[in-house]
Amino acid sequence: MSATVSFSLPSAHGPRTVTMSYARVGTGEPLLLLHGIGHHRQAWDPVVHILAAEREVIAVDLPGFGESPALPDGLRHDLGTVVPTLGGLCEALEIERPHVAGNSLGGLLALELGREKLVRSVTAISPAGFWSPVERRYAFGVLLAMRQGARRLPLPVIERLSRSAAGRAALTSTIYARPGRRSPEAVVAETLALARAEGFADTLRAGTTVQFTDDIPGLPVTVAWGTRDRLLVRRQGIRAKHIIPRARLVRLPGCGHVPMNDDPALVARVILDGSR
Repeated sequence: MSATVSFSLPSAHGPRTVTMSYARVGTGEPLLLLHGIGHHRQAWDPVVHILAAEREVIAVDLPGFGESPALPDGLRHDLGTVVPTLGGLCEALEIERPHVAGNSLGGLLALELGREKLVRSVTAISPAGFWSPVERRYAFGVLLAMRQGARRLPLPVIERLSRSAAGRAALTSTIYARPGRRSPEAVVAETLALARAEGFADTLRAGTTVQFTDDIPGLPVTVAWGTRDRLLVRRQGIRAKHIIPRARLVRLPGCGHVPMNDDPALVARVILDGSR
């Protein structure tokens, strides 16, 4: 069941109220789940029930995505704003230093939260920020094409495509290695989430200069990469390991960029092992 929380953040023009949507389930140590650009918290649905058996899971819609409105005027959709926003969310929910797992943009945010020592452990799944300039331009081009396609397709066409494995592949094979496993309802919902994401353009623009270059000492860090990631190629995981030498680097065989649906049991195990 989803809920919303509002809290205040400082800006150059005075305090601004931020509202975020989230779902909270399970018992145990808190685990914050962060999705990628253009996605929504339901990206984690295939693994939430497994994780919730051992963790209190808080899956959030990032600002300007899913059911969370864009940040108010005076606040940018960049790392320097979204990381403190996630800190404010945890404070508002009375969660002290949760474990965090993130995918793509969410993986980069998870690493930034770790760098700021706001979390107990980090699991970054195909995180952004370890690209070369050519790889970044390629990924951004693919994301823009996906966004334009989602915005142009009428809802009846999206619904019709979602009913067949081939149609689901046409809509989502860029991010899933096994798109046929995604339910028709989930494919429709995430295509609409991509089309309607208020924060997409500003977040993508802010990412053009992003490069993660810092080690994260004193914190358990896991970096996981799907062997069939077509958006952020897996050699970026090797770069991540060089930058964060004590990180555990895990291969996700047969998985794409958003592996939670491709192999839920494996992804859940990687997250649980990384958040002991």
